[in-house]
Amino acid sequence: MSRQIQPAQLQQLVEAALFTSEQPLSMPDLQAGVLADLNVSKKKLQQILAQLQQDYAGRGVQLVETASGYHFQSRPELSDYLARLWPERSPRYSRAVMETLALIAYRQPITRGEIEDIRGVSVSSQIMRTLVDRNWVKVVGHKEVPGRPGLYATTAEFLDYFGLKNLSQLPQLTELRPVSDAELNTVEMTGDVSS
Repeated sequence: MSRQIQPAQLQQLVEAALFTSEQPLSMPDLQAGVLADLNVSKKKLQQILAQLQQDYAGRGVQLVETASGYHFQSRPELSDYLARLWPERSPRYSRAVMETLALIAYRQPITRGEIEDIRGVSVSSQIMRTLVDRNWVKVVGHKEVPGRPGLYATTAEFLDYFGLKNLSQLPQLTELRPVSDAELNTVEMTGDVSS
């Protein structure tokens, strides 16, 4: 038996669910969770989400859709100011870790040997462990060659962390600019891929 709710309260409910959730919520998550007793159609839920995105367009937080669903996040241009709220620093990643992650993101699925061939140096087990432990990459299969090496690909958590809905939103390789060693040493992973 479905219950009735006023349209304004329905929008408030969706907004509150997205604000309080620790992870992104997909439309099926919302429909099976907080909206389960309300019989809200997919079309109606899409309208509510679009309205919320519009309502937050000029604010300090925005509603974004990533691979795992919808969530609120602060605007990337405010990250330097907001970082002062959290005294502990984000982990810093070496150039080797970031190059390996970029190769996996752009060339997936890819083996560790193929990454080494492109980079021209060996990829340490620690680099791969870091990426797997962060749940940014995972083994998605094995290449049918002697030794059957693992094929690495990015995960939904990688997309969520970098604010992407899918891999097509990665910047084109021609848009990327070289990063100096000095810049790389000061980069902290904040989830903002625009800088």
